[in-house]
Amino acid sequence: MTRFEVVFIATPALGNLVPLVQFANLLTKHDPRFSATVLTIFMPQRPRINAYVQAHASSAANLRILHLPAVDPPPPDQYQSSIAFLSLHLHNHKHHIKNALLSLLPSDSNSDSPHSVRLAALFVDMFSTTLIDVAAELALPCYLYFASPASFLGFTLHLPRGDSLESESEFAIPCFENPLPRSVLPSFVLDANDASTWFSYHARRYRETKGIVVNTFGELEPHALQSLYDDSLLPRVYPIGPVLDLAGSAQWDPNPVQYKRIMEWLDRQPTASVVLLCFGSMGSMREKQVEEIAIGLERAGFRFLWALREPPKAQLEDPTDYLNEVDVLPDGFLERTAGMGLVCGWVPQAKVLGHDAVGGFVSHCGWNSILESLWHGVMVATWPLYAEQHLNAFQMVRELGLAVEISVDYRAGEDLVRAEAVEKGVRSVMEGSDEMRRKVKEMSEKCKSALMENGSSHKNLVSLLQELTS
Repeated sequence: MTRFEVVFIATPALGNLVPLVQFANLLTKHDPRFSATVLTIFMPQRPRINAYVQAHASSAANLRILHLPAVDPPPPDQYQSSIAFLSLHLHNHKHHIKNALLSLLPSDSNSDSPHSVRLAALFVDMFSTTLIDVAAELALPCYLYFASPASFLGFTLHLPRGDSLESESEFAIPCFENPLPRSVLPSFVLDANDASTWFSYHARRYRETKGIVVNTFGELEPHALQSLYDDSLLPRVYPIGPVLDLAGSAQWDPNPVQYKRIMEWLDRQPTASVVLLCFGSMGSMREKQVEEIAIGLERAGFRFLWALREPPKAQLEDPTDYLNEVDVLPDGFLERTAGMGLVCGWVPQAKVLGHDAVGGFVSHCGWNSILESLWHGVMVATWPLYAEQHLNAFQMVRELGLAVEISVDYRAGEDLVRAEAVEKGVRSVMEGSDEMRRKVKEMSEKCKSALMENGSSHKNLVSLLQELTS
């Protein structure tokens, strides 16, 4: 029996790495002829990524995660944004990636063996498209794994630019049914730095791949997907999702005491009574914003679990847990809310969303978080912070009617979401309309059906595997 190896290149960010590893796992479990190798980069500034890699290095028989040999990071004068840094840093690993692929190619002596292993494809992700060149050098089919929604993939192919950015207040983008207000465009489009240049570069190169796998499903994003199918310059698009790590950080988080404390607290709360506030692996708030959230939560009067994290101290670092939350919260807040709330640092979000006590979710609208909330049927109140999250919030609230709004256009460092808006948003997500709650529960069922035999994502996975083995 011929076996097949697929290799993935992962950007060192949890939002990119986790779904990519889960997809590699899904592929190898579906067809035992396949094994997968995920190549990633060690970044000392991001210890949680390194903890994740160590925990998953040998967790599945047909899947391995390998750190590439270290190279010097790009010097500061070569980049302005984290997107540019990551793009350059991945590109600078080109030599090591080529060597890793060469080591997996079968030698001439056993390439005709009935038990040979064939290197079937290289999968790049949204920030590693410079490595398409390596696949071309080795005559290796190259695919794109896109961990964000189909709507954002379409947006990158039609980035607003030039004079229109200054003169227009709305933008018609094919993958959105409604015009996009300027206020929900990602910061990388609005800011005058190198992030937009790099996104434009990557988007052009997406068209060079043999196929694009997107972590979504047809029932969730029908309009966005149809706009991609209609693009004659794109390769085939495979919506295969939702691909989720439902065990989440509970498997690999270095703080089991914190996990136990959170889950035991939730066990004591009534069903659907708690609102979770969590802003992702890279989300944090300034002290003034923390104070407004605290006042709004207290006024709303609902039970809450709040993942409060300190802003990073350097550009490429992740947020950290506060040593003492009392220092940034209003005087007496913890005492007054002791019976109704829990303030902590990092939370095992996927596990928390799956707990019966959780009835609402104030979210930064990272795509993984949206998919996790839909999977568990938990309604979202949107509060986007960075990357494509403003577009995700717009899609969830205005296009799909699956979320309520605290904000869709918050910009860290510029705006302050007042306590009144926090209170209103928490009330909306916890007391929200029965119709929206029904729609969320219905989409939750569609999430699960998509991955079952004969479901839309399952069919696309089968088609992809057929192409990889042809």
